[in-house]
Formats: sequence, structure tokens, C-alpha cells
Amino acid sequence: MASLNDITIRTELRPGDIGYVVYLHGKLYGKEYGYGIDFETYVAKGFYEFYQKYDETKDRVWICEHNEQIVGFLLLMNRGDAAQLRYFIIHPEYRGMGLGQKLMKLYIDFLHKCGYTSCYLLATNELDAAAYLYKKHGFELVEEKPSENFGKPLYEQKYELKIS
Repeated sequence: MASLNDITIRTELRPGDIGYVVYLHGKLYGKEYGYGIDFETYVAKGFYEFYQKYDETKDRVWICEHNEQIVGFLLLMNRGDAAQLRYFIIHPEYRGMGLGQKLMKLYIDFLHKCGYTSCYLLATNELDAAAYLYKKHGFELVEEKPSENFGKPLYEQKYELKIS
């Protein structure tokens, strides 16, 4: 079993990264939550938007690797005064070792460095572990609405973090 010290984190995209992270979202969310192909296409569209607007001074990715394989990912997308947290995923074999905490710290440090005044993320009501982590870092649930966007009934949620 790998430890947190065995994982490297880089902040530049390389060929294959986007496709693999889209695949990982489709595969894991399909298996763990029963999400349909609509979720995977949603992730792919978001990555396309991110890459088209990418500005290295305001946008960032954190790509976690072990043995040259992507095992975790987090993205910060510039939305003007706010930042959006997107595509936070950790491969099941690497959960519970503190990788999520480490990524959240890196994310929040970058928020402060860039001078963002707020941050938000969109999630679903089924992501209990992620919601716990977001709340632990100061995010608050501000909106919830029913949805069938990902192939089944659920609630889409919006969390916000105000930067002081």
C-alpha cells in the first residue's frame, strides 16, 4: 500500500491527462453512484472550457501520481472574482491517507495567492465524504435543487467559500 509520501503532485497538464481524468470520473462515478454517460460528457465539456480559457496565473491543476499513474486530481478554474473547484477525485485505493486534505490545502493556498475573494463548487447530495471535507475547510452549502442531469434523480448542490 502506498503512503502519502509515495505520491507526487504536479501542476502542469501533459498529453493524456485530460482524457484520463474524464475517463476516471466516468468510470468511478458510474460504478460508485450509478451516474450515466451524461456525467462523463459534462466533465469533458468542462475540461474543454478550462483548457480554452487557461491562464497559468489564475487557473491551476493538481495531478497526483503514483508509479506514473494518475491517482488523484483537482482543478481550480478562474471565474472572475471567484474561483470554481472542479473535478476533485481520488482513486479508491488512495483514499483515507490524507491526499484529499493535502489537495485542499494546496487549493486554498493558491486561492489566497491569487487574491480570489470567493470560491464555489458544484456537487451532488450523494458525495458525503467530499461534503465533509469541503465543510471542514469552510465551505457552506448555499443551494440545493433536484436534478436528473446525470442519468438518475438526485440533488445538485452548490457550496461557497468566502475568502477573508
